[in-house]
Amino acid sequence: MQLLNSIIEKAKKHKKCIVLPEGVESRTLAAANIILSEGISDLILLGEKEEILKKAKKAGYGSIKKARIIDPMRFEEKSDYANMLYEIRKHKGISMEEAQKLVEDPLYLATLLIKSGVADGEVAGAMNATGDVLRPAFQIIKTLPGIRVVSGAFLMVMKDRQWGDNGILVFADCAVHPDPTAHELAEIAVMSAQTTRAIAGMVPRVAMLSFSTKGSAKHPMCDKVIEATNIAREMDPSLMIDGELQADAAIIESIGKSKAPGSPVAGNANVLVFPTLEVGNIAYKLVQRLAGAEAVGPVLQGMAAPINDLSRGCSIDDIVNLVAITANQAANN
Repeated sequence: MQLLNSIIEKAKKHKKCIVLPEGVESRTLAAANIILSEGISDLILLGEKEEILKKAKKAGYGSIKKARIIDPMRFEEKSDYANMLYEIRKHKGISMEEAQKLVEDPLYLATLLIKSGVADGEVAGAMNATGDVLRPAFQIIKTLPGIRVVSGAFLMVMKDRQWGDNGILVFADCAVHPDPTAHELAEIAVMSAQTTRAIAGMVPRVAMLSFSTKGSAKHPMCDKVIEATNIAREMDPSLMIDGELQADAAIIESIGKSKAPGSPVAGNANVLVFPTLEVGNIAYKLVQRLAGAEAVGPVLQGMAAPINDLSRGCSIDDIVNLVAITANQAANN
């Protein structure tokens, strides 16, 4: 796919370091071999070193030797990272003994490596649940300054190239935050625009979606979208954004001109921000299945450093692609 090829080529130029805490997992090892052999990013693999090297040798993954391999149980700097974790979490009541135990957890050590500047981002989830991946991220990395909510965007690659920018649309939030407030929805819009620039290389035109266009219906749910649009404009005055817009008014030029004349976005949006997670998740799955679109993501946005979560049913290519996306996010941060 042209978009993913572009993402991978950009990642090669940035040469960021991504940590893979599931270093002994078979698909992760296969993906790491591809990433290192193609120079997509530098890698840190977490896991028992002898096991990783034994599996790599058996599978013929010669490029694994280019990775830095860290065994969380035998890490020379383990006490330093335990102290770091203790300092970060002591106000929450963590003891030094608990910190020393947690630092042996690859998911915690991965986030500490990012916090210390050793790694630029993390990809995990091939063998861990989303909650387990994100918990240390929220505790240690936290969100970007001025951002309180983490959200998940999908890059929707359509077979019909008339939509968005040459068939590419960004949908958010489709993965994380169930019922955002107006301010949280504004943050999702601003971060989705940043994802659009950093990952897809497009100039974002953001449509704040509702069941109403410019006052065609009156309801508190519409009011939330209008308020969110105004807040997003204050957060980023350069952002091309409009709302509230119905979906057809957002993406079909003739309807956009009719329902929202003079709008800089209506009829030509490439970023669709949904009012709730329920709507966004349903929408992306319908478009994926009914229109045969490829859904790339979710790309987590709003974290102070990029941490992305895989499906446990992910493929090797999924891991490669998400590492490339994470590297591009890190470069943008």
